[in-house]
Amino acid sequence: MSAPSSPSTTAGTPPASAHPARLRSALLVIVTAYMMVGVDSTVVNVALPDIQQDLGFSRTGLSWVLNAYTLAFGGLLLLGGRVGDIVGRRRTLGTGALLFALSSLLGGIAGAGGWLLAARALQGVGAALIAPSTLALITTNFPQGPRRHHALSVYSSMAGIGGSVGLVLGGMLTSWASWRWALLINVPIGIGLFLALPRFVTETPRHAGRFDLAGALTGTAGTTSLVYAFIRVSEDGWSDTQALLGFSCAVALLFGFALIESRAGQPVMPLGLFADRDRAGGYLTVMLLPAGMFGAFYFLTLICQQVLEYSPLRAGFAFLPMTLTMFAVVRVLPRLLARFGAKPLLLTGIALLAVAGGWLWRLRPGDGYATGLLGPLLLLGAGVGLSFMPLNATILARIEPREAGAASGLLQTLQWLGGTLGLAVLVTVYGTVTRHTTGTPAEILTHGAARAFGIGSLVALAAFLVAAFVITSPRRQEA
Repeated sequence: MSAPSSPSTTAGTPPASAHPARLRSALLVIVTAYMMVGVDSTVVNVALPDIQQDLGFSRTGLSWVLNAYTLAFGGLLLLGGRVGDIVGRRRTLGTGALLFALSSLLGGIAGAGGWLLAARALQGVGAALIAPSTLALITTNFPQGPRRHHALSVYSSMAGIGGSVGLVLGGMLTSWASWRWALLINVPIGIGLFLALPRFVTETPRHAGRFDLAGALTGTAGTTSLVYAFIRVSEDGWSDTQALLGFSCAVALLFGFALIESRAGQPVMPLGLFADRDRAGGYLTVMLLPAGMFGAFYFLTLICQQVLEYSPLRAGFAFLPMTLTMFAVVRVLPRLLARFGAKPLLLTGIALLAVAGGWLWRLRPGDGYATGLLGPLLLLGAGVGLSFMPLNATILARIEPREAGAASGLLQTLQWLGGTLGLAVLVTVYGTVTRHTTGTPAEILTHGAARAFGIGSLVALAAFLVAAFVITSPRRQEA
């Protein structure tokens, strides 16, 4: 990639970091944009039973309401990062915010399942333009040291809390109005972000380059085929012809993706980012961690409403202990990070997530909220709060500004694709188990979900081993 050219939009404008008041406003706009993306990853979770009833989804097919968004989001994040490098990150974020608002409007008025899934996929495209631009804007506008450390801590807390807030907000909107408002609420927020960006956020320098469309499309198509195959298995078993065809297409497409990236002059996934051992270990860990978490949110939502018979509003508030715990942890995390370094905190957080999954593995139909769910939710909140900010700091340490878009795009790509693939695998486990289970619907749901929680705990254990034996440096001062 060649040296950056000076963007005409910011000629003569001092960097935002030189003006503390402007910097605070810029950070507010940036984290609001990413929080919108995080909220939308879960805001429809509590609304899933209502969506299923209105649009006729099966229980396993219902997971596509989540997967359509996360697949497009995760699959195009790398391309979104490259778009920001070439045309400017502020401009890319603004375009993504407008697209997000439009697709949310289309989803909110959807009259059929296919229409909703298409709108959710389009939301994912908008999110893929927003997310890498937000993190890259922080990396390039905040100098290394306390200011960037503070900005990353705020960013990480809002990203994590966004998913939890989405559960509560989705319950409120579904109970008080309709599940459609869980999508429509994004329309004024997206438009407001588009208008606020030029006023408060300084544009970044643009870099000459090309878009690796072949890499982005083959990678996204390969991942989509893999998720489709797992969902087919969950419904029809491992002998299903379409599932086997999906797995075959996934292998071919992902092999093609690897071949394209190894030969591309400007690949959408720069393999040089894996040269640093700590960064490579961080990337693998950030892919494994959400694999169990996405499934936990999905099945816990169904258990609250279809086993405990909570209303959408009460189900949303059932996740509040997790949200409050996460918020409390991230408030003190910068001080803990400065004192202990990233790795000890990361290992502690992952261990808590593994214990939470193991606890949910023992869930039985007669368990109530206090005895079966409250403890794991508290552990999930603490584990998420302790894990992701140290991971972000480890991956982005010592990154060059011209690589910030690609590095942050890859970070979030692996995070969202890991969550999507993990949800597909856990839904497959659930479908396989429940096909051979008898009892009441509540008993069947609880038994299948408990088995899925157990697999999620094993995935968290794998992430713990990677973080323990691959990541070597605590990175106290380099975030």
